[in-house]
Amino acid sequence: MLVFEIIMVAMAAVRANVLRSVLTTLGIVIGIAAVITMVALGEGAQQRVEQQINRMGTSILTIRPGQQMWGGVSRGDAELSVKDAVALREQSNGLLQVSPEQQSRMQVAYKRWNSNTQIMGVWPEYFDMYDHSLQLGRFFDQGEVQGRRRVAVLGYNMTETLGETPPELLVGETIQIRGIMFEVIGIMEEKGDAAWVRPDDQIFIPQSTAQYRVMGGRDRLNSIYAATATPEELDMAFAEIDRIVRREHRTKAGEDADFNIRNSADLLETFNETNQTFALLLAGIAAISLLVGGIGIMNIMLVSVTERTREIGVRKALGATRRAIMTQFLVEALFLCVLGGLIGVAAGYGAAALMTRFASWDTAVAPQAVAAAIGFSAAVGLFFGLWPARRAALLDPIDALRYE
Repeated sequence: MLVFEIIMVAMAAVRANVLRSVLTTLGIVIGIAAVITMVALGEGAQQRVEQQINRMGTSILTIRPGQQMWGGVSRGDAELSVKDAVALREQSNGLLQVSPEQQSRMQVAYKRWNSNTQIMGVWPEYFDMYDHSLQLGRFFDQGEVQGRRRVAVLGYNMTETLGETPPELLVGETIQIRGIMFEVIGIMEEKGDAAWVRPDDQIFIPQSTAQYRVMGGRDRLNSIYAATATPEELDMAFAEIDRIVRREHRTKAGEDADFNIRNSADLLETFNETNQTFALLLAGIAAISLLVGGIGIMNIMLVSVTERTREIGVRKALGATRRAIMTQFLVEALFLCVLGGLIGVAAGYGAAALMTRFASWDTAVAPQAVAAAIGFSAAVGLFFGLWPARRAALLDPIDALRYE
């Protein structure tokens, strides 16, 4: 038999039992749809995290207080001070761009509007490190930090929070932070969320002003940010920071440090590892679904061989070879699985689109996942169709013609 004729006979057999064929492919459809949907959710989440970390900056190290240890016993949280930030700026030989951070939620008032807002006390370098840009006005400078000036730069959303005042009307106005008057000198462009940081909903003031005028002279910092010119310098910067801060805290080289240094790239790596574990779990669940679907296809194909025993005997009597019979049944199994895979991909696409539209979840269907899903469904068809096809091919034509 010609290959084209074999395919046509196989398709005719599938069309002769449409309902049974559809039910047979259901396991494959559900498995592939689940894989595509879950992979789309994972890919969307990964892209969102990558975007947020890129907004945070890929060459920024964050120094946070750790635990103070004495004789192996924790004495509570350690402290970072402005002195540590100054030491990093002055002793790093120009490698680092440094900004301390003091933050606290405080009451902010403007005319008859007020809100509880995150106040960030930073140095001017902070804006360069995180690539912030201005919608109107200007950033404060080092002179205003040294002079403890009461000036403020507002995040993008603060204009809406403070009475939906137009930005051009708010610049130059006076707001109250914890009852203290501050002049608004700038309003930032929209930045979007950056992991746990939401600069659009924050107000930035000089760190010295935050320390002495707003936070009661408290010297303790929430964190210190240090940026390098390129990501390749991060390892060198890490060692430099460790050396300088250990010296300031009088911590010996062999002792546990009372501070932590974190890199945004480490966060991305941790997330990717978690995402891979989640993907493997989903793959295992989908594999079970596809296995069940494959067993169903094998079962139906065996039934089909039994039902068409006389047909197989007639074909063999007319000269059909074992190879032709085997190919015919393999084509049927392969067609059912690939069809189920295609329908499953379409269903997965639809489910991902619905989640994006109605649940506002980020989804992204990777072409590699689609190709892998279809390829795997084809492999399932070949694997589970082989035994029924071989059984059909090995039927004795005389016994097959006598079969009732």
